[in-house]
Amino acid sequence: MQTTQSQDTILKGIGLAVLACLIWSGNFIIARGVVKNIPPVTLSFYRWLTAAIFILPLAWKYVKDDITIAIKNPWIILLASVTGVSLFNTFIYIAGHYTTAINLAILGTCTSPVISVLLARIFLNEKITSLRLLGMLVCIAGILFLLGKGDFENLKSFRFTKGDWWVLAAAFAFAVYNISVRKKDKAMKPTGFLFITFLLGTLILLPFYIIKWQHQGGFEFNLQNISAILFLGLGASVICFLIWNKSIHILGAGRTALFGNLIPIFSSIEAVLFLNEKITSVHIISFILVIAGLIIANFKSEKRV
Repeated sequence: MQTTQSQDTILKGIGLAVLACLIWSGNFIIARGVVKNIPPVTLSFYRWLTAAIFILPLAWKYVKDDITIAIKNPWIILLASVTGVSLFNTFIYIAGHYTTAINLAILGTCTSPVISVLLARIFLNEKITSLRLLGMLVCIAGILFLLGKGDFENLKSFRFTKGDWWVLAAAFAFAVYNISVRKKDKAMKPTGFLFITFLLGTLILLPFYIIKWQHQGGFEFNLQNISAILFLGLGASVICFLIWNKSIHILGAGRTALFGNLIPIFSSIEAVLFLNEKITSVHIISFILVIAGLIIANFKSEKRV
C-alpha cells in the first residue's frame, strides 16, 4: 500500500511537470500567432498585469512580510523582475516578428540552460563537472546544427538574423533570472515572491507600454486577442509557476528540470498544427542532440542519488 502511494505521488509530480511544459510551449505559438495583432511590449504588459491580478488572492496573506524582506535586499528582486518578467518574454515576442515558432522554442529553451550553467559558475561558484561539461557541448552541437541548417560547413558563412539575436537576448535574460532566484531570501514565500516580481516587472513595462500606445495605438479587443492574454497571464504565468514548483517539491529540482526539454517538442508539434510550420530532419536531429546533452548534464551516479 505504501509503495503504491509513493508511485502515485511520483506520477502526480511527472504529470504536473508535463502539464506545465505543455502550457508553457504555447507561449512560443502565441508569440507568432498574434504577432500582427498585438505589439510585443503591449502583449508582455497585459500578460504580467493579468498574472499579478490572478496571483494576488493566493499571495495576499504573505505580501506584507515578503515586501519587508524584499526591501532589505531590493537589487535581487529588481534583477529578477527586470530579467524574468520585463525582458524575457518581451524579447521573445519581438523575435516572433522575425523567426518561426519552432526556432523560437529551440533557441529560446535550449540555449538558456547552457548560459545558466556558465553564469552559475561565475556568480554562484557552482562546479562544472565533466558530465555537465560534456552535456553542454552536446547541447551546443545541437544548437549549432540547427543554426547551420544541418551542415556545420554552413556555419562558416552563418550570420545571425535579427530574430536569432532577440531569442538569444531572451535566453540570456532568463539565465540571469535563474541566478537571481537562487540568490533571493529563502524566507520569502513562493506566491509572495511571484506577485512582487510580476507586479514590479509590469510597472517597469508601463512607461514603454504608454510610449508604444501613443505612437502605435492599442489593439483590437476581440476574442482571439483576449484569449491569448488570458492564456499567457493565467495559464503560462500563474498556473505553470505553481504546478512546476509543486513538481519540484515532489520530484526534486534536477529531475523536474529535465522535463523542460519537452517544451520545444510540444511547441514544434503545435506550430505544425496551428501555424502550418514544417518540421524538418534538421529540427529532429537538433532536438535529439539537445535533449541528450541535457540528460547527460543532469545525470547522477547511483551512489550520489
